[in-house]
Amino acid sequence: MEPLRSAEVDRLLFELTQPTGRADPYSYYEALRRTAPIARAEDGAIVLTRYADCHAVLHDPRFGRADPEKLFASIGLPSWKEFPALWTLNTSMLSVNPPQHTRLRRLVSKAFTARKVEQLRAPVAELVDTLLDQIDGGGDFVDTFAFPLPVAVIGELLGVPEADRAAFQPLVRDWTMVLDLFSPEVFARANQAAGQIRDYLADLAQQRRRNPQDDLISALASASDDGDQLSEDELVTMAALLFAAGFETTTHLLGNGLVALLASPDQASALRKDPELAPTAVEELLRFDSSVQLTGRTALADTKVAGVPIAKGARLVCYTGAANRDPQRFDDPNRLELARRDGAPLSFGGGIHYCLGAPLARLEAQLAFPALLTRYPNLQLSDGAQRRDSLTLRGYLHLPVNC
Repeated sequence: MEPLRSAEVDRLLFELTQPTGRADPYSYYEALRRTAPIARAEDGAIVLTRYADCHAVLHDPRFGRADPEKLFASIGLPSWKEFPALWTLNTSMLSVNPPQHTRLRRLVSKAFTARKVEQLRAPVAELVDTLLDQIDGGGDFVDTFAFPLPVAVIGELLGVPEADRAAFQPLVRDWTMVLDLFSPEVFARANQAAGQIRDYLADLAQQRRRNPQDDLISALASASDDGDQLSEDELVTMAALLFAAGFETTTHLLGNGLVALLASPDQASALRKDPELAPTAVEELLRFDSSVQLTGRTALADTKVAGVPIAKGARLVCYTGAANRDPQRFDDPNRLELARRDGAPLSFGGGIHYCLGAPLARLEAQLAFPALLTRYPNLQLSDGAQRRDSLTLRGYLHLPVNC
C-alpha cells in the first residue's frame, strides 16, 4: 500500500494554497480525508489529515525535523544560511533534532514551567482588565487587545522594552510569511524583517550581558547547564523564536476564538454564565480554529504510518488543523462545544517539539475570554475583518468590533 497520488489530491492541495482555501480550509481538509487520508503531494511530500496519523507521527522519535542542508539543496537553495529568515527558523529549537534540540530546550525550559506561569496569573488578569477598557465603544480587537496582551506578557518576560514592542508586530508577520513563501517579494520582506529582528535582539543581548536585569534575555545570556552556554548566535535565535512565537500565535488564538464564540451565541453565553468553563473552553477554541494549521516532519528511519510504508528521508506534512476536525476523533467536529471533553487538540504539536509556551498561551486565553464576554455582553463583529493571507499560521490582521 502506497500513499495515494491522484488528480483529485493535487487539486485539493492546490486549492489550499489559493485565497479561498486559505480563508476557509476545513472543507478541503474534509475532502482530502475522504479521498486519501494518507496522500502524496506533487512535490513528493506525504500529507496526513487524520488525527490518529498526525498524533502518531508527532509523538514518534522516528520522525524528526529535516536536515536543512539536504532540504534546501533539494529545492535549489544551497545558500540558505545567507538568508536571515531561513537561518533563524532552521537553526532554532523549533527546527532541530536531538541532541541539539535537547540541549537548547533544557537551557530555556525552566522559564516556562507550570509553576512559573501560574505566578503570572494575577498580573495577566490585571493587564486583561486594563486592556478591556480600550475596547469600550468598539474598535479593532487585534490592535486594542489581541496583540497588546500577549506582546506585553512575553515582552515583559524576555525584557523587551515596552516602547519597542509594537514595532515587532509587522516585522514578525513579514518574517513568518516565509513559512508559506508565496513570492520573491514575500521572501525579500521576510529576510529584511528577520534581519531587523536579529539586529535589535543582538544589541539588546549585549546590553543585558553588560547590565543584567530580571528578565529572560539576561537569564539566557548567563544560562548554564554543566558549563554549557548559548553562543551569541544561539541567544539571538532563541530570543527571536520565543518573542515571535510568544505573541503571534496567541494573538491569532484570541482573534479566531472571538469569531468562533460570536458565531455561536449559545456557547458564548455558557462561558459568560460559567467562567469556570474557561479551561475546557480554551481547548475547544484551540481545536476548532487553530492558529497553527500544519507542521512538517521527516522520517529518520524506514517505518510505517497506519500500515503505509514510509521510507527514510520522506517528508511528511501533518495538517493538524484537519486532524482537529477529524470525526473519528471528535464527535460532530464542525460544531463548537465549549464543554467538549473528547480529547486534546494537536494545536500545540506533540512530542519533543510540543510548544514550550503552551501553558502561557492557555493562561492568557483562559483569563481573556470570560472577562471579555462578561464586560461586553453585546459585543459584535463590525465590517472590515481581514484575515492573514496564510495557511500555516491562521488568524486576523484586523478584527473590528462594536459593543
